Amino acid sequence: MQSTPNYLWNTDDVLGQGATASVYKARSKRSGELVAVKVFNNASYLRPQEVQMREFEVLRKLNHKNIVKLFAVEETGNSKQKVLVMEYCSRGSLLSVLEDPENSFGLSESEFLIVLHCVVAGMNHLRENSIVHRDIKPGNIMRLVGEDGQSIYKLTDFGAARELDDDEKFVSVYGTEEYLHPDMYERAVLRKPQQKAYGVTVDLWSIGVTFYHAATGSLPFIPFGGPRRNKEIMYKITTEKPAGAIAGIQRQENGPIEWSYELPITCQLSVGLKSQLIPILANILEVDQEKCWGFDQFFAETSDILHRIVVHVFSLQQATMHRVYIHAYNTTTIFLEAVFTQTNIAPHHQEYFFEGHPYQLEPNLQAHNFSRTTENSPLTLLSSEPEEPVGVRFRDPSLEFPKFVPKVDVLVDCSMAKGVLSAVHQTLKISRLLLKCQEFILRGLYWHVFQMESLSPLWLSTSHVLTPMGRFSSGHGGDYSCV
Repeated sequence: MQSTPNYLWNTDDVLGQGATASVYKARSKRSGELVAVKVFNNASYLRPQEVQMREFEVLRKLNHKNIVKLFAVEETGNSKQKVLVMEYCSRGSLLSVLEDPENSFGLSESEFLIVLHCVVAGMNHLRENSIVHRDIKPGNIMRLVGEDGQSIYKLTDFGAARELDDDEKFVSVYGTEEYLHPDMYERAVLRKPQQKAYGVTVDLWSIGVTFYHAATGSLPFIPFGGPRRNKEIMYKITTEKPAGAIAGIQRQENGPIEWSYELPITCQLSVGLKSQLIPILANILEVDQEKCWGFDQFFAETSDILHRIVVHVFSLQQATMHRVYIHAYNTTTIFLEAVFTQTNIAPHHQEYFFEGHPYQLEPNLQAHNFSRTTENSPLTLLSSEPEEPVGVRFRDPSLEFPKFVPKVDVLVDCSMAKGVLSAVHQTLKISRLLLKCQEFILRGLYWHVFQMESLSPLWLSTSHVLTPMGRFSSGHGGDYSCV
């Protein structure tokens, strides 16, 4: 057991460890309240005094719901080690969420939007106080659950943070290599001497990698053998990335790098959200600090996403579900154009049902006056022109199953078990999507037939061309669509 005048903890209750400190779960001696204590080790005292004090000063300056709170700074009884007493986040970190097999291919859209909101809000508070974090990553984004059952994410670990205005530079190197800006990576990981100075946009690169990781379940830049084993190729990928690319992977030793300008098919985010997110990732995952967005534009673009409303639309003939992100003040005309972008159904061919009835949208009606849609109660879209079915697009989950190794190895077996669970969760998600599409198809057909019968006894000769169910088509590379 260890303690300070007001707090007590067992050294077995480790929440995290770093080069200069360990974090433990502790309790208040008076109230029994759970807290987290960060205990600095001897290595931390080898740093300059101003560096040792920097984290205390930064945390004292910050006060925001998306940043872990500092309660007190105390010392242990015997060794007089400095201890930061902080808010305890009971649900681990964003990294632990992503390591759950259920999230192996990325977070659900609703959870991703919460991460986006919380990280942007926390970073905005940092910039308002001229703080650069310098170690943004999923492991430094803590999670707890609010009274409404919704996740709350909070930035933590300000050991590398310092005050820095937008036009200032720094030369010291901190961070975690997979999330490190390439200029810093070159010096910190490859140990190549260079005289570059770094600005606040290094945090934006780390945020870009973190958001990609949260959306897909994997890192955006992966050399053959992994980032830690092939550091030179890792640096090559990040520095030679073409404009607009958001990911690069090397699948074979000494092989070419495959660039990606889209999020993978396994990602759970809708087309509507992807179209908003991809340009942000492309412009903050920019190695040239002169071309990279600044924080003002980053906050403006992410705020634009977060202030949009979602209209759920199910295209009956195409058998596809869509989320249309528009502003509350946007009119029907803009909404129909947004639907056209996702479905390729021209505005003048779009007809809608909602909850069993034809749904008329006046041209100047604003989106906040639309009927409220949900995942289970979308607008049903029909086209007055024949449409080819598209259906749920997915990657065959059987391709994700790991290969079984004959030898007994605990680490390999653990990894293999996680891989199997990940594939099973993915199969379950796809099955639920297919069942939901089937339900919407049957419901929409019933509404359409009922409407035609009520309008004319000759409805059969004038009804829309509807594609029968039961068609299954295979795409390229193990990707499928099912209607």
